[in-house]
Amino acid sequence: MSGSLLQRQDRHYLTTKEVAKRYRTAESTVRYWRHIGYIPGGMKRGRRVLYDVNVLDAWDAEQAGGAAA
Repeated sequence: MSGSLLQRQDRHYLTTKEVAKRYRTAESTVRYWRHIGYIPGGMKRGRRVLYDVNVLDAWDAEQAGGAAA
């Protein structure tokens, strides 16, 4: 039962590798973006950095809105 709960929670977060795939860039670029504060959030969980999908979606919408203005 806890395995299925963990799987449901994992769907709300992306790893650095998954974020890189989402934005079609290298993992090192995502790490750099996080370092300079370009990409939102990212929370450290052990050795991993996880990104909330909802936060990334909101950031995408904000970026798209800024490009249109």
